[in-house]
Amino acid sequence: MPQSPQSPFKRPNATEWTPERLSRLSAQEIKQLRENAERLNEPAIVELCSEALAGKKSERSAARRAAPGGRTASPRGRTKARHLIARTKAFEARGVYLTDVRTSWGGVRKADGAVVLALWATSVLSEDGSCRYLLWSPNTSWAESAAGKERLEHCKRAIELGSAEGLLVYGEALKDTIPEEKAHAVHGSDAEVVLGFKVERVGAEYWAVWGKRTAAD
Repeated sequence: MPQSPQSPFKRPNATEWTPERLSRLSAQEIKQLRENAERLNEPAIVELCSEALAGKKSERSAARRAAPGGRTASPRGRTKARHLIARTKAFEARGVYLTDVRTSWGGVRKADGAVVLALWATSVLSEDGSCRYLLWSPNTSWAESAAGKERLEHCKRAIELGSAEGLLVYGEALKDTIPEEKAHAVHGSDAEVVLGFKVERVGAEYWAVWGKRTAAD
């Protein structure tokens, strides 16, 4: 079959394409690859392309939410998610496999080393287009637990990297309690929203911050 001169792709082969490779392509290039795969009856590649395009859409949505003036979660704001899935599944969708599925609320993606952390949607503090979220504080018994120490290491790594990703989790958290695994109920994570933020140290605490201002301000 003749190939379009504009297309950067040869005849697709399912063994040649991976989610990591597709992530480096633009949305238009992925669409072209999917169209080519459909013509050549390569359903595995068609499915990979569809998943990659969905990921691109989530990234654009996250960028809009993180921009000044964009919609963000707040204690009295957005509390309903459209598509909730298990927290562990949400992490796996981002390429992260938790050390402990019960207590771990963050992990490091092997593909690129990025830190991905879960955040209670209703605990995000939002004001004037800026958002912040307390990730770790030394003033709790949880800070010395295995989960607390893991969270601290993730915070430090995120500072070194300059950024991290966040997954919003919905449920009923205990009031004034940081250890996220101790909750009345966990309903699941919003699979369509991925936040991009920086982690900053403020005194002895670590905060996720995004939007116009930082936690230090």
